[in-house]
Amino acid sequence: MAVNQLKAGALLSYVLIGLGSLISIVYTPIMLRLLGQSEYGLYNLVASVVAYLGLFNFGFGSAYIKYFSVYKAQHDEPAIARLNGMFLLIFSALGMVAILAGIVLVYFTDSIFGTSLSLYELAKAKILMAIMVANFAITFPSIVFNSYVTASEKFIFQKILLIAKTIFNPFVIIPVLLIGYGSIGLVIATTIISLLVELINLRFAYKKARIQFLFTKFDFKLLRELFVFSSFIFMNLVVNQINWNVDRFIIGRFRGTVEVAIYSIAAQLNTYYLSLSTAMSGVYIPRVNEMIARKCSNWELSELFARLGRLQFIVLGFIVTALLFFGFAFITMWAGKDYSSAYPMALLLIIPVTIPLIQNLGIEIQRAKNQHKFRSWVYLFIAIGNVLISIPLVKLYGGVGAALGTAIALFVGNVLIMNWYYHKKVGLNIIYFSKQIVLLLPAMLIPAAAGYFILRDVNLIQITNFILFACLYFILYFVSMWFFGFNDYEKELITKPFIKMKSKLTNNR
Repeated sequence: MAVNQLKAGALLSYVLIGLGSLISIVYTPIMLRLLGQSEYGLYNLVASVVAYLGLFNFGFGSAYIKYFSVYKAQHDEPAIARLNGMFLLIFSALGMVAILAGIVLVYFTDSIFGTSLSLYELAKAKILMAIMVANFAITFPSIVFNSYVTASEKFIFQKILLIAKTIFNPFVIIPVLLIGYGSIGLVIATTIISLLVELINLRFAYKKARIQFLFTKFDFKLLRELFVFSSFIFMNLVVNQINWNVDRFIIGRFRGTVEVAIYSIAAQLNTYYLSLSTAMSGVYIPRVNEMIARKCSNWELSELFARLGRLQFIVLGFIVTALLFFGFAFITMWAGKDYSSAYPMALLLIIPVTIPLIQNLGIEIQRAKNQHKFRSWVYLFIAIGNVLISIPLVKLYGGVGAALGTAIALFVGNVLIMNWYYHKKVGLNIIYFSKQIVLLLPAMLIPAAAGYFILRDVNLIQITNFILFACLYFILYFVSMWFFGFNDYEKELITKPFIKMKSKLTNNR
């Protein structure tokens, strides 16, 4: 059953991402036109600041899964119940702290955004910020229920719930925008939907996953371990917030909401890209913790690391090369000519992050081995460097400068330093991993050459040309990968479902 949940969870993750991307492609241009460039930029600017309240979860979600896996391997149900009780109290307390911090943010809105916003924009920013803070207050206590369902490997329910939310969202928000409630109506609707989803997840945790709580005999030694373990995950969260949200704040501070709106389109494409990589690696988190709990060898982990890395590179390689050749036309047709300058920003954000994304499983291996401290310190210093680099670059080049600063920081920290650490300290064979990835590169030469000639000779800012040549590029990429890139395992992943389907049809005759 667990294996079925794992495979179905990975498949549904990609369904979720594909469906979410498709809906967003249709929904975002509508939202841009209904809100306008300035208000869309204001909404993203406020959201980038409020996102820092998410840091108050201190990374306890990952810590929960680690200790849940240990107790589950020991079949210690009372310990799991005490763990649930401890985390519910912790997250509830942290939620209260986040609310207080949010109130401070609302009070000092004028000081935070400075003179780049008009008085009207500052007044609206206060309201948006207050509603978004309320949204965060809802999510904190529910983290323990989400983490329990994830640790219990109930991936099918979680993904179906998120798919339903993804479909439901635009059907609520678009009418709100059409009526004329603007960004304030948008965040109110989003908050209500989030509340409904969390209530459904809570009910599932009680009724189906059988979550139990004990609030007695707290293990204070464990609590200390949790804080030590999570403190470094917290540093990672700080780094991620800086790398992916501080750019919009810096741009808003020095360039205004219109430039934020343009950068936000590039950031949105980058978010889709990030989610593609985490979709597959995310369902392996409990498996990695279980493997390390039973003391598997580093070679077993290295093989899994490389196997998953290849699968992610095949998918991400298509996305990044397609963006390179078709991205400018896509952004121009999708968001409008006013947003076409988001194209170089998107490339600067997406290309450097590809290598760390195909190594996402390594983050969970570090955490499961309790070897994530070094990564946290490295990323913290890199994030500080990102801010220091980005401020002068934003003043000179606007959003492109912000993306360039982030790209430099990610390459130094995620690619150069972390690969050394994976190989030397964590025990992952990066030489083996690199060879496995390099074996895929020849298969990308033919589609890359075709993409170059398409970009040079075809007017892609015509919907029929764009769809036709994008489909041809996808087919060429897949065929080239099949003959020159895929190994037997990867081919079997594709052919096995069809063989099973054919067998079932034959048996039913």
